[in-house]
Amino acid sequence: MKRRFILLAGAAATAGALASTAARADEAWPQRPITLVVPFAAGGGTDSIARDIAKQMSEQLRQPVVVENRGGGGGSMGANAVAKARPDGYTVLFATSTFATNAAFEPKLPYDPERDFAPVAMIGRGPLLLVTSKQLGTTTVPQLLAAARGRAEGLNFCSAGPGSINHLAGELFRQQTGAAMTHVPFKGSAPASMELLAGRVDVFFATVPTILPHIRENKLNLLAVTSDKRSALFPEVPTLAEAGVKGYDVTTWWGVLAPAATPPAVVRALNKAVIAAAAAAPVQERLRHEGATPLALSPAAFGEELRKELALWRGVVAKPGMQLQ
Repeated sequence: MKRRFILLAGAAATAGALASTAARADEAWPQRPITLVVPFAAGGGTDSIARDIAKQMSEQLRQPVVVENRGGGGGSMGANAVAKARPDGYTVLFATSTFATNAAFEPKLPYDPERDFAPVAMIGRGPLLLVTSKQLGTTTVPQLLAAARGRAEGLNFCSAGPGSINHLAGELFRQQTGAAMTHVPFKGSAPASMELLAGRVDVFFATVPTILPHIRENKLNLLAVTSDKRSALFPEVPTLAEAGVKGYDVTTWWGVLAPAATPPAVVRALNKAVIAAAAAAPVQERLRHEGATPLALSPAAFGEELRKELALWRGVVAKPGMQLQ
C-alpha cells in the first residue's frame, strides 16, 4: 500500500509539473514569428486587410507576423495547410465567408470546418452588392424579377467560382424569389466583373471592393445590398428585404482561425492581439472603405457565428435545383 501511494504521488507530481510547464509555455507565447495564411492570391481585398492586420499584430506581439498567400481550391488549400499545422499558435488562417460557403458546397474537403479549427476572432462583416449590367436595363429588384420572368431563357448571374459567396448568395436569391437564373462561374471576381461590364452576363452579387469603382463610374446598376441593414456607403440603396425579398440577409466577413487543439491560453492571446490590431485606425478605415462594420468577437461568439453560417449555406446547397457548377 505504501509503495502504491508513493507511485500515485509521483504520477500526480509529474502531471502537475507538465501542466505547469504547459502553462508557462502558453504565458510565454509568442517566442518566434507567426505565419498568417491568406488562402487567396496576393493583391486582392482580403490580402490587403490581412496585411494591415499582420502589421498591427506584429506591433502588439513584438514578433514578426508574416503573411503567406496559399491560393487555390476556393480557399481550401490554405485552410487545409492551417488545419494540418502544429496547434501552437504560430500558424493561423485569415478566413472569410468563403471558408463557410466552400465547406458547405464541397463535402469532400480534406478537413472538417468545425472539428479541425479553433475560432479566434471575427473582425468585421459587410454586405454584398446586387448589381446588374447596364445592358439589362434594370434599376430595381422588382424590375429584375420581371426581366427574369420575361425572358424564355431567364437571366444569368456570375460568380468568382463554384462555392464562392457570390455563387451561393445568387442561389439563395433564386431559391427565395423563384427567379429563372443560371449560374455562370469564373476564375475570380475580376473576370466575372469584366463580363458583367460587357453585358455578357446579367447579374452579380459582388463584394464591395470588387465592384465599387465600377459603381462610382456609373458603369453598372446597383439595385440593393444583401445585409439586413443599409450600407453607410450607399444609404439611399435598399436592402433586399426592403426591396421585397423578405428575410434575405447575407454578409461577407473576415476573421482568424487557428488549428484545433491550440491551447486555450494561446487562443486568448491571439484573440487579444487580433482584436487590438483590428481596432487600429488603418484597419478600421480599410474595413469602412469596404463597406464593412467592424466587430470584435470572442472565440466563443465567432464559433457560434461560424456554426450559423455553415448551417445556412448547407441548407442552400441541399435544396432541389441547386446549381453545382
